[in-house]
Formats: sequence, structure tokens, C-alpha cells
Amino acid sequence: MLGKVADWKIPLGPYTPAQIAVAVGGGFLLVKTISWWSWMGPVPIAAWLLAVWAVRRAKINGRAPMQAALGWVLLGWQPSGGRIGGKAARDRAPRALLGGFTLEEALAPAVAAAPARAPEWPARRTPRRSTAAPRPSARRRPAPAAPAAPVRPVSGVQQLLALAQQGGVR
Repeated sequence: MLGKVADWKIPLGPYTPAQIAVAVGGGFLLVKTISWWSWMGPVPIAAWLLAVWAVRRAKINGRAPMQAALGWVLLGWQPSGGRIGGKAARDRAPRALLGGFTLEEALAPAVAAAPARAPEWPARRTPRRSTAAPRPSARRRPAPAAPAAPVRPVSGVQQLLALAQQGGVR
């Protein structure tokens, strides 16, 4: 409530901030548009004073109009993702996850020595055979070379499996 300044009291006061806003805004509007309403006499001035009186106890969901307007402004000002620790919450920039793997040759020499068979076609399909001569740019992949020395087991489990195959673990 605004109404007293030192020992001086505002006439017909005290006033709420909403009443002061309506009085100042309405007075400015009346002065700027006097040519439009001057033919009506004192009716617009009476309506202005009635509006100032009417907003003395105005409430919007139990809040004063200025506080409600400030709440709507602050709501619109909030970041869409909310806040974390007082700062705007933002999604992290996307980044690629990189990884790798290593292919090693099998330890069993019997599997490596077995000849590879060509894949069988299903009975309902027959492969098309090309009658064209092979292109000179087409290169065949060389057959993988056999390892020069046997690969030593790396982990403890691999070592135990190698010993079990040799008959060393009982």
C-alpha cells in the first residue's frame, strides 16, 4: 500500500500499485484521446475514476495484479528445459562414439588346415553365371598365410585351456 510520505497523506489513499498504474495509464490515455471523447462530457473521466476504485482489491488467483503479471513475464522468460543449479539446462552437443576391435587368428591348427567349402545355394534359387570375361581390374585376394610360429596364449584362461588340450592339467 502506498499512501503516506512522511507526515503527508495522499488524498483518498492509501493506494495499491495496481490503482496507481490504472490512474497514471488511464490519465495519459484520456489526455491523448481528448478529441475522441470530449463530446461525451464527464462520462469518460467518471469511468476512469471508477476503474481506479475497482482495482483496489483486485486478485488473480489470490495474487495482486502486478505480482500476477510479473509471474507471467518470468514464466515466459524461463528456459524451456528448466534450470539446474540456477543455470539453464541444455542438452549436450552430440559427439561420435568411436571404438575398435582386433581380429586374431584361431588357436586350433586343425580348423585352420581344413579346406574351405563354397557356400551352398538354396534349392529354389540358382546362381546366375556370368559369360563375360573377368575384368582385368578385378583382383583376387591372396590366401591368408599360415602363421610362422604358434601363437602363445595371452590370458590365464587361454593358458589353462592350452594346458588342458595338451593333457597337462588333471
